[in-house]
Amino acid sequence: MVNRFASVNASLILKVVGIVLIVSFLLDFLILLLPFQPTDRVWQINLATALVDRGIVPLVGLGALFTGYWIDSASEGGSKGFDLRVPVLILSSILGLMFLLIFPLHLNNVRQASTQAVNQINQQAEQAENQLKNQLAQFQAQANTEQGKAQLDQLRAQARTQFTELLKDDQRYQQALNNPQVPAQQKELLKKFKANPQELDQFIAQQTDPQGLANQRLNQIRQGKEDAAKQARDNAWKSGLRIGISSLVLSIGYIIIGWSGLRGLGALQGGGRKGKVPAR
Repeated sequence: MVNRFASVNASLILKVVGIVLIVSFLLDFLILLLPFQPTDRVWQINLATALVDRGIVPLVGLGALFTGYWIDSASEGGSKGFDLRVPVLILSSILGLMFLLIFPLHLNNVRQASTQAVNQINQQAEQAENQLKNQLAQFQAQANTEQGKAQLDQLRAQARTQFTELLKDDQRYQQALNNPQVPAQQKELLKKFKANPQELDQFIAQQTDPQGLANQRLNQIRQGKEDAAKQARDNAWKSGLRIGISSLVLSIGYIIIGWSGLRGLGALQGGGRKGKVPAR
């Protein structure tokens, strides 16, 4: 009697847990659909990602629910109440088809989103390059005038004076080298200038050369474009691989459970009808 009572309690608990997990997934599914934007690619990607991440929840619910029914069938008297096995098996088949459809749709959406992101990165980099070229043209036009040349010469003289005074003052020079706030690259430059003063003139000439500065900035823009495009492709590849494979695995699991379960229940019901002896 105690074993029967324990089995009934265990069966009830497992059924409740299974139903709660399945219902919670369906509620999450309905909430994730809001706001409903089926034509928005980003919405489709986010929806697919969220559903696949939660896809294991109803699978665990199915396992708990059918374990409860198995305990009922193993105990005396069998299952009581409304039989939920057929509805949840139909739901399992539907979920399997849904996750099967998510697999190619998500891969295609991620691919298109990656292409769009890369195109946007290229457009932004092209705009930055054009802006830089326009600024360089304006600066060169101004530098070719007498006033521009005088300002450039004055800027170079000021920079040379500041560095020269720093290098001549050993106390300030050592303070700069020992200062943790000074970048290591600047410290290396100071050491170079101290050892070879000609390096200072070359450095100032490079830093005040409009074409050289523009080339440096241009290289930075192109390198940033390549890094951003690579990151966008990598993120798309990782998302497509993770969500795609997980969706495919979930679809296989749900379809096997749904179809084999429905076929098994049909066979049991058919066998039960055949086994009945007609009354005379």
